[in-house]
Amino acid sequence: MQSPSAPRAALFDFSGTLFRLEEDDSWFEGVRVDDSEVDRHVQVELMRRMTAPTGQSVPMDDAQHHAWTNRDLEPHLHREAYLHVLRESGVSGHHAESLYQKMIDPACWTPYPDTAQVLRRLAESGVRTAVVSNIAFDVRPAFAALGIERYVSEFVLSFEVGAVKPSPQIFTTALHRLGVQAGDAVMVGDSEEADGGARDVGCGFVLVDPLPTAQRPDALLRGLREHFDL
Repeated sequence: MQSPSAPRAALFDFSGTLFRLEEDDSWFEGVRVDDSEVDRHVQVELMRRMTAPTGQSVPMDDAQHHAWTNRDLEPHLHREAYLHVLRESGVSGHHAESLYQKMIDPACWTPYPDTAQVLRRLAESGVRTAVVSNIAFDVRPAFAALGIERYVSEFVLSFEVGAVKPSPQIFTTALHRLGVQAGDAVMVGDSEEADGGARDVGCGFVLVDPLPTAQRPDALLRGLREHFDL
């Protein structure tokens, strides 16, 4: 049981917080960037460009910038935006499409080591949880594959609710669905700019580092122990 003063809800970002898109070398077989084979350094940079929560990594004209800015609201804009990023990064043709399909496949996302444990313990303690994500595809299958979808009370995904972090709307939508006040909730995420927007509506905030999963075994547990009995 949680203490009487503990928050009643926890909100979680998806990418870089609960799961991480981690490439397999097979994803890059036959892929060339600017006519050169893809080495480890290039792989890492491509994955960064595909998963960075904020910022712009390649040149864009007005139409491309519109797609990029609104990518997490409409699946077709998401596809357009990331194919442009890949092509501007030197990946062309079917290779860009193949990498993009990996990005939007929930089965390709790796959970952090403590993701299942944290969600299960919170649920068993009566804490309601929501996944609040700027994303243009359904992430529920990633949780279902781990058998932990039942531990998530609500999925508040930008392309479904029409709002993106740090807009207050996406956080207030999550709070309304959970039936809690902002002061009774904590947001956990890897971006001060996007996820930290929860503080503007009155939520607590825990920042985690979007390190590779093998390098971040228990950051969720450590960060939430300040607020919950885990």
